[in-house]
Amino acid sequence: MQEEFYRIKRLPPYVFAEVNKMKADARANGDDIIDFGMGNPDSATPEHIVDKLVESARNPKAHRYSNSRGIPGLRRALSAYYERRFGVLIDPETEAIVTLGSKEGMANLAQAITSPGDIVLSPNPSYPIHAFGFIIAGGAVRYLPAYVESPEARREFMATLKRGVEYSIPKPLAVVLNYPSNPTAESVDLDFYSEIVDFCRFHEIYILSDLAYSEVYFDGNPPPSILEVPGARDLAVEFTSLSKTYSMPGWRIGFAAGNKTLIEALARVKSYLDYGAFTPIQVAATAALNGPQDCVEEMRSLYQSRRDVLVEGLSAAGWEIPSPKATMFAWAPIPESYQEAGSLEFSKVLLREAKVAVSPGIGFGEYGEGFVRIALVENLHRTRQAIRNIKALLGGMPRADGGVMIKAVAE
Repeated sequence: MQEEFYRIKRLPPYVFAEVNKMKADARANGDDIIDFGMGNPDSATPEHIVDKLVESARNPKAHRYSNSRGIPGLRRALSAYYERRFGVLIDPETEAIVTLGSKEGMANLAQAITSPGDIVLSPNPSYPIHAFGFIIAGGAVRYLPAYVESPEARREFMATLKRGVEYSIPKPLAVVLNYPSNPTAESVDLDFYSEIVDFCRFHEIYILSDLAYSEVYFDGNPPPSILEVPGARDLAVEFTSLSKTYSMPGWRIGFAAGNKTLIEALARVKSYLDYGAFTPIQVAATAALNGPQDCVEEMRSLYQSRRDVLVEGLSAAGWEIPSPKATMFAWAPIPESYQEAGSLEFSKVLLREAKVAVSPGIGFGEYGEGFVRIALVENLHRTRQAIRNIKALLGGMPRADGGVMIKAVAE
């Protein structure tokens, strides 16, 4: 019997598995692990959204098969969101579809449009599905730098994009973008999107934009949508999600909006794979988009306060990390004394010695090496506790729980 299958062989070992096993073992031994590893919101879903779910679930008719495209009311709510947030008019019938989270949407679109050997240009480091959705679908990936905030980085991004098109045979099928970025937390402006749209229109390349963190921004700087660029819908589709905005990660509700051809291709594949999310979840998601938005402001304030405590506290501990402008992550360069060990080993040291879990940068692609991703998913008390433990690690001082840590790289 065949034991190794074609698509499985194309997937490398999951880098996070080793850290996750160490975390599970530590907890089994009774250790209190402060977990900044997974971007899993810890806040409760707003009450009015839950109430709508319960109300809808009590209707027996809502327990039948749903619609793989999403119920009409939810697609209209998405269109209304795009109009008030971005000034973009979306046709809910032909330019919008509901997905089981943005991750599922990206993966199923990759299945819909990718032929064996097709080339996709994707950022590195990046959220794994951006590249591996197309690898699973039989395509090949050429990498683009994820860093674009500085003028120098943006020029390098465009130069790499041009080389990727010039030296790829066949011509690339699509470019994947993700800003605000997971994991780097970088953001872009509308001029950047305009430049990408002009380039991809000239070369007849699709654009797939992941805007899952559209509402998790700080300091009054809301990220733009690529669909704000005139003519972008001729070649671009954008994925969004309610997971972070309304603390609904387990509900698995997201969207794709934009280019009609790509939306129809995604709808065709989804019609074979699912009947859509449970209808009461979609009804509640409609209430989230159409209802009061003070909960979104509260979410932003929560993450911003955690960001400020983390960045300021680690700076005082001797670990300087950039303050993210958006997302629920900090992308932290490994302290100089641990750089030789690498991101995976440094993550193990933090877990073993400081009882703090983070995600090693190498798990987001080879160009993530030298960094760790810190998710802002612990409350302020535990964040301060983590800072004390990390300070002890970096300085060889007593740990918060009474232990003593020695400043050393992993064996």
